[in-house]
Amino acid sequence: MADQAQLGHQLRGLRAAAGRTVASVASDAGLSVPYIANLENGRGNPTISALDRLAAALGARLEISLSAADPPAVPAAMPASLVRFGRSDRFRHDTATLAGALGVDPAGFGVQLVTALGTLAAALGVDVGESGWARLMDALLLIIHHPAPRPGA
Repeated sequence: MADQAQLGHQLRGLRAAAGRTVASVASDAGLSVPYIANLENGRGNPTISALDRLAAALGARLEISLSAADPPAVPAAMPASLVRFGRSDRFRHDTATLAGALGVDPAGFGVQLVTALGTLAAALGVDVGESGWARLMDALLLIIHHPAPRPGA
């Protein structure tokens, strides 16, 4: 089900952006490692209580909404190199810099960025590797710090 895959990617993105392992999140949430791994892989039917505990363990909050709109497409799998890069100090530092420049919450932005990069990898059909993710972050930082002039300005 697409909703379960989306939830799994959000959970994995939050965990990767926080630089956490499944075991550490499981311990903090009082849930089992296999349970969380299954959720991250789009399997299972979590309770609201379990999701709330997972959100708290990841330093996030659970928000539930009902919508008639179709959810965005979710990549089938997050590239392993992106998961590793998302756990790095470099990613956390660059994400905080970008979030500060944009005036947004760094934790939430990190999750959105990991998810967007995973979607990009799926669209390209390749895993660009950790050095590729680092180059993409360099490009984003360059754009933020040195924006192109507006036409006619």
